[in-house]
Amino acid sequence: MQSPVSSPTAKYTYTLPSEDEEMSDMEASVMAVEKILKYSFKNKKLLEEALTHSSCTGSSSYQRLEFVGDAALGLALANYVFLQYPDLDPGKLSLVRAANISTEKLARVAVRHQLYKYVRHNATALEEKLFKYVRHNATALEEKVREFVMSVEQEDEAEIYGGLVKAPKVLADIVESVAAAVYVDCNFDLQSMWLIISNLLKPIVMLDVLEQQPQPVTMLFELCQKYGKKVEIKHSRKGESEIIASVYVNGLLIASASSEQKENAKLHAAKAALCKLSYESGDIMNADIFSQLNGDNEIEGAKRELHRLCDKKKWPRPNYKIQEEVGPAHEKRYNIESGYCIPSSEITNASV
Repeated sequence: MQSPVSSPTAKYTYTLPSEDEEMSDMEASVMAVEKILKYSFKNKKLLEEALTHSSCTGSSSYQRLEFVGDAALGLALANYVFLQYPDLDPGKLSLVRAANISTEKLARVAVRHQLYKYVRHNATALEEKLFKYVRHNATALEEKVREFVMSVEQEDEAEIYGGLVKAPKVLADIVESVAAAVYVDCNFDLQSMWLIISNLLKPIVMLDVLEQQPQPVTMLFELCQKYGKKVEIKHSRKGESEIIASVYVNGLLIASASSEQKENAKLHAAKAALCKLSYESGDIMNADIFSQLNGDNEIEGAKRELHRLCDKKKWPRPNYKIQEEVGPAHEKRYNIESGYCIPSSEITNASV
């Protein structure tokens, strides 16, 4: 399989179509999507089906193709990462694959290439079925896409796990159904499908990107476990549709976030908590909050003073090494050794 380009911070400009730009003619839509894919279908009915939402009665919708596309994309990505990382363990292979076939990733693909523009649907039925909270003059599909696009445009860099607005699943469904249409048209040849669809998916999220941007909720729990802290994420409601997620560490409220979607609120609460708990340069627990959690201001004050001195003298900050772990997992205590190297020329001049 060919290797698509990987980029950790790729950012795109999205343009929403005006009403007069909407494609109502399926033949024109098929031609437009073929141009995007750089592939001409032998059986164009397959692509027509892939671009027909289930709200359209009397026509075959993309639901069956979406089923096939979900599996085909998963296997194609599995093959790709298996070949790209011959020594990588299955757990990390799964992480790379999942990052490239998630609803978030595929929805961004649909928006980047404006595939939603060519989907035939019954706007009223779609609104009632999928977006019952939308109350605007524009069709519900347009409004949800518009909200998602505006959120993405405000990002400093591409989000892997989700931005401020949850990705509409209908956008991911479109990509899966189009991929399936290509797969079937290529006589179920997975490699041929990949050569075409991989260009649509660029940039592929690779392992180095995931290591630079770990999943916030997972990272939060790992960081607190490392320092022997207990994490709880509690949910509450604000109004009819808004959900608030609050992060507590050892019973202390650290951060909260709200969204209409529970998982989105949890994700952003974890992000906010990480910003408060750790320095951006690493996973060192923030001294101020650490002292509140431990009730050990004297030790943390000494660490801050030591760091201040090292910064002043332009010495490297000390390293802290765990010598011993004591107690059960939820109440661990640590014996820590610190050490650093001071240039010999500075030793005689050092003063505390």
